Amino acid sequence: LKSLKPILFIMIFIFVINLLTIRSGDTLWSWWIIKITTGGLKKAIFMAVRLIFLIVATSILLSLTTTPLKLADAMESLGSPLKVIKVPVSEISMTISIALRFIPTLVEETDKIMKAQSSRGAEYDTGNIFQRAKGYVAVLVPLFVSAFKRAEELAVAMDARCYQGGKGKTKLHPLRLKGSDVLWTLILVVVAFIPLAVDLLQNLK
Repeated sequence: LKSLKPILFIMIFIFVINLLTIRSGDTLWSWWIIKITTGGLKKAIFMAVRLIFLIVATSILLSLTTTPLKLADAMESLGSPLKVIKVPVSEISMTISIALRFIPTLVEETDKIMKAQSSRGAEYDTGNIFQRAKGYVAVLVPLFVSAFKRAEELAVAMDARCYQGGKGKTKLHPLRLKGSDVLWTLILVVVAFIPLAVDLLQNLK
């Protein structure tokens, strides 16, 4: 539930947009130019549930089963054919690995800043949308400053260790594709296509 809280506004926005823009099906309620239909309600619920499943799959299942380092190594292995056309696959995978490692740090830093600003009288849940946005600006500015400072420190540390991308890079535990990996990949592909198939069937009706 905590992973869904930051995107609650996005979920509500997507739900309302689909609810008000799709006019298919029977009319449930209407007033002036606002019209809510059964098709719009079904589509809004479908999009909200799909977003919830996406967040749960990425933030919970993925984080519990795969470390950021293994995830970056897997992306590098899958993208290795791109090295033929001079795509810096190793650098991209390293960037993704660093970004994933920084997410918990930034979440913790955000929590600290919000508590510090709250102790100074900042409010995030009261007032109109502009007053709330003003409160979040007081969080975003020090958060960006802290993020850039950490990025600079990391860049200096990597430069001091003579990091040169994928040149001469070795792995303690090289990844090898197994039969179970292929099976789970096929299962996930099928599961990923289920929402698309349901959406296509709804559009055909």
